[in-house]
Amino acid sequence: MTSPGHTAHSMAVSGHTVSGTAVAQKQPVAFPPFDTTTYPSQFFWLTVTFVVLFVVIWQLGVKRVGGNIIARKQRIASDLEAAEAHRRNAEKAAADYEAALAAARNRAHAMAEENSRLIQGEVDAAKAKADADAKAATDQAKARVAQLQSDAAQHIKAVASEAAGQIVARLIGVEVSEQDRASAVNQVSAR
Repeated sequence: MTSPGHTAHSMAVSGHTVSGTAVAQKQPVAFPPFDTTTYPSQFFWLTVTFVVLFVVIWQLGVKRVGGNIIARKQRIASDLEAAEAHRRNAEKAAADYEAALAAARNRAHAMAEENSRLIQGEVDAAKAKADADAKAATDQAKARVAQLQSDAAQHIKAVASEAAGQIVARLIGVEVSEQDRASAVNQVSAR
């Protein structure tokens, strides 16, 4: 006959055996990413996540960078227009110089022809005065043209220096000092 303690022990062992048999009959669970039954849902969520991230990056990053590029292009275009306006002003000053020189010469010739009937001394004096006026006008026009060309060159160098600094900063993230930018632009312009 069995004792009550032995019966409880048999039941415990028997219960363990029953539950152990149930555990032994279950198949081992694979690591979820390697479970082939979940591949379609994994691919679906990977695609959804990729599309969402792509749209977010497109909306935030690409539009912001594109806006900066467009703004920079517009600024460069306006700077180039300003430089072109300076060039046109320099050309106009040169044309004014030529017109003033031609007018002074015409005036000198007219005075010389009119006074050729008069005393030759008066003709020489009038011609000397006209030449002095022409030289003064020429000197002023040359100085103005030189100043406009110098201003235009300095403006273009300043714009190129600033553009180069911003391009370097955007491309490689390094801030270039104004002195280094100016030195680089001067080296390139000296070629």
